[in-house]
Amino acid sequence: MAIRQTRSDIVYGALRADILAGRRLPGERLKFPELGKTYDVSVSVLREALTKLAGEGVVTAEPHLGYAVTELSVDALEELTDARLALECLVFARSVEQGDLQWESKIVAAHHVMEGTRYLAEGTQCVTDEWALAHSQFHDALLDGCANRRLFGMATALRSEAELYRRWSQPLGAEHDRDLVTEHRELLDAALSRDAARASVLLADHIAHTTRLLREASTHLHDSPTA
Repeated sequence: MAIRQTRSDIVYGALRADILAGRRLPGERLKFPELGKTYDVSVSVLREALTKLAGEGVVTAEPHLGYAVTELSVDALEELTDARLALECLVFARSVEQGDLQWESKIVAAHHVMEGTRYLAEGTQCVTDEWALAHSQFHDALLDGCANRRLFGMATALRSEAELYRRWSQPLGAEHDRDLVTEHRELLDAALSRDAARASVLLADHIAHTTRLLREASTHLHDSPTA
């Protein structure tokens, strides 16, 4: 049975997609009158959606100033990466050890969808919204075998916060020559073979890879992705 989406859910998804696709730039103020007109919703609906996005680190809330798209910062990225390496790798290792047959089926299906989804929008160097969603769902599925749901929730929250950086790394050229297909296939294989140690190492390198490349492109972090 399909889960019915609320107006807030729909606006949250649309605004999040606009931010991650670079249609709303880092640091851009998110003003209620303009947002209400663009998405045709009330202030209360917008506030609910923005609160959820703020919880993911995609937008920031400042007293008396409202909301803005999160600024990109190398220092913040380093701190976020450190947290992900500590927590996300732990959760993935537990997921590999604790996941059942249903979990295996879920990660195989999520990987299949991701591999079959168009990566770049036609005529651009921007990742499609569809692939970004499939990619996020694959990584969430990898972690979903962990029995401790508090750890799972914290790990997926960190992944959501990192998504803004990951989506911007590709237009900056940070993922040029990167073999994402192989990286994801190796993560899947390690999970299915129940090799928790290898899975953790592979995920750590997968996470750190984007950080290393973004660090090299740090002088462009505030440029437009179409520049």
